[in-house]
Amino acid sequence: MKYDDASWHYDGEFPEGLPRSAAATHIGMFLTWCVLADLASEELLDDAGEDVAQLMQREITPGAFILLLDGALVDDQLDEEGNAFAVAYYAGEDDDSPYVDDYVDVFDEDAEEIYEVADSWSNFDRIAPHIRERFDGWRAAGSPSYL
Repeated sequence: MKYDDASWHYDGEFPEGLPRSAAATHIGMFLTWCVLADLASEELLDDAGEDVAQLMQREITPGAFILLLDGALVDDQLDEEGNAFAVAYYAGEDDDSPYVDDYVDVFDEDAEEIYEVADSWSNFDRIAPHIRERFDGWRAAGSPSYL
């Protein structure tokens, strides 16, 4: 299952003047959080182990990391719990993503478009606590299908 793909964004209504890589930042932020929260699949760790190590050392940014994975967030990158959380939070019921809502809320003052959020560790550090809060709440609620 493919949850998101940068090409879906830059091939759609995408702001002029931004590099295509800007379409990957929000995707990379989520996957990076999952990797750091031990929700990555063994397949991802085996196939992209060197890239994961660089990510964990903050030698590459979250957006750069997802671009190394063809710009897509897919189910084989996450373990069982990670996929259940991605469905509940990233995809959301009827494709109404609570993650995107949180992302917009966190960066609203800094960017007119979600694509204008800089791919940086400081921005990751801003969104990460919100993902953690959603994850903890999701777990505490018994891991429902959707948030």
